[in-house]
Amino acid sequence: MGTLERTRCRLAAHPLALDAALAAGVLACMIAGSFVDPRGDNGVSWGVRTPDPLALVLMTLGALALVFRRRAPRTVLALTGTVSAVECVVGDPRAPVAMSAVIALFTVASTTDRPTTWRLGLLTMTVLTGAAMLGGPLPWYAQENLAIFAWTGIGATAGDAVRSRRAVVQAIRDRAERAERTREEEARRRVAEERLRIARDLHDVVAHHIALVNVQAGVAAHVMDKRPD
Repeated sequence: MGTLERTRCRLAAHPLALDAALAAGVLACMIAGSFVDPRGDNGVSWGVRTPDPLALVLMTLGALALVFRRRAPRTVLALTGTVSAVECVVGDPRAPVAMSAVIALFTVASTTDRPTTWRLGLLTMTVLTGAAMLGGPLPWYAQENLAIFAWTGIGATAGDAVRSRRAVVQAIRDRAERAERTREEEARRRVAEERLRIARDLHDVVAHHIALVNVQAGVAAHVMDKRPD
């Protein structure tokens, strides 16, 4: 087994640890993004604002929920969507709490069927974008509101693409396993047929020799008295 395969096995054996590492990375990205001012005088700039305490709490809650994204993906989506909607309404300037909802939506889309992905994806996009446009402090046409719409759509689309790819790979594996089983069954059938043919040939040879012995014994009994030699 190669190094890549061993790494995959270790990661598959510790999904909770992997999700915890992902949650920590998402939290770090959200905190780093909360220092960015997208509406500065010279465009996007760093280190010009301090995250609001409520935004830090919401980012932490959203990241903590991602630790359990594989065990309860829909519940995690509901929790991250709620904290993201709260930030969309009260955040000014807004922190990137919606990143956790995008990850949760990706997880749901990659682990469920396409109709469910459409329903939950459209619901998440509508709620978050509607909260940002209608309840937030920014104008409805602000680029931050459009970004929420775009990122939630990307999360749902990417998750659905991953699910489709997994389904294709699984279908290929199933076909390969069926073909392997068919080859094994064909080999066993041919072995059984060859054994049956050998048994029939052996039966014919033995029957022929027994018939010959019987004929010879009958002839011997007939001429025993006249020609004992």
